[in-house]
Amino acid sequence: MTHRQLKAGYFTLAGLNTIATSYYFNYLFFFLRDHFGFGNRGNLWVTALSGFIYIFAAWQCGKFAARFGRVLSLKIGFLGLCAVMVGGALAAHSVGAQIALVAGYNVVLLLTWPALEALVSERETQAGVQEMVGIYNCTWAGAAALAYFTGGKLYDALGVGAVFWLPAGIFFSQFLLLLWLEKHHAAVLAATPEPPKEIPHAPEASTLRQPVSPQAFLKMAWLANPFAYVAINTLFAVMPGVAQKLALSPTRVGLFCSVWLFGRLAAFALLWQWRGWHYRFRWLLTAFLLLIVSLATILLATQLWLVVLAQIFFGLATGLIYYSSLFYAMDVGEASSEHGGLHEAFIGAGIFIGPATGAVALTCAPQSANVATWAVSGLLVLGLGGLLCLRKRLAKNQLKIR
Repeated sequence: MTHRQLKAGYFTLAGLNTIATSYYFNYLFFFLRDHFGFGNRGNLWVTALSGFIYIFAAWQCGKFAARFGRVLSLKIGFLGLCAVMVGGALAAHSVGAQIALVAGYNVVLLLTWPALEALVSERETQAGVQEMVGIYNCTWAGAAALAYFTGGKLYDALGVGAVFWLPAGIFFSQFLLLLWLEKHHAAVLAATPEPPKEIPHAPEASTLRQPVSPQAFLKMAWLANPFAYVAINTLFAVMPGVAQKLALSPTRVGLFCSVWLFGRLAAFALLWQWRGWHYRFRWLLTAFLLLIVSLATILLATQLWLVVLAQIFFGLATGLIYYSSLFYAMDVGEASSEHGGLHEAFIGAGIFIGPATGAVALTCAPQSANVATWAVSGLLVLGLGGLLCLRKRLAKNQLKIR
């Protein structure tokens, strides 16, 4: 097995991980609606709980992978996820068990992502890392789009089987694939020389024409990315409510509400190959504005064509914001399991804050159907203000240095 073939194996694990987690967590909200009568408020609280645990699990699990080994972290993670899915299927009648399993799911899930992110970048030059990140992003984004597109049909056909048993089978197949890759991992690394020591990496020349430093772009992207997940996870949580308003079955949700996921995939593919957006604040600002407008449109529109159109811009916006966070981290930072854990912890903050805001708004004003939309939109506007203030402050500091 060659070094590139080993990397292809890890990309396969990333794709399978995305498909399995998407089938479970994205369609769990339909399961909770259909079996326990959860509405938008209940689903938003479940998502907020998930995000709260995700924050701390990401940080600690990234450290675990760095200390005890990425392969061991993946083994425990895949088997743990499989056990959670089996538990969910066997306790399908108990809402308390489902909430507890959501908590456990987020702990073992974070044993996988930071480790996978680090493994795909192992033994790569700076240019190689950026290439691997591009492939990695397109892999998981494509898998996420495929899973949401097909998941509705599977949910209508299989019910509990689509939410629990199918992901359990995928997680166990990942464990078996990992055992096979592990047999070759050490030998391949031994045969792969360490990348040559490079001159300390300097970000590209376009940074010299900007009023803020490369490190400032990293800080701005790290601020923006959690707000993208505020929007994303709010949308996932209330999708059963959107479906009910538009009279869409889960099958039709998969067909018409996966558009933004394909849009995000297209954004990743474009941004991977095109460098014109690097270190240009206007692209990040435009994406943030599109994020706010497109999310509100998706949640408030009563016509399907408008929901589909808004999803295109939502996908492009979330794609650019996420890619900015990873690219700037790689360009001015470094790739490791612990850094991957920090990246995931920022994501967890967005998963918690956005749905929690929507859930609190619905708790305080249950008679207002759109109060969660306005509350989350207001939160995003505050995030935009924070981004502008951060850039102004960083630009002022840069002038003082010069």
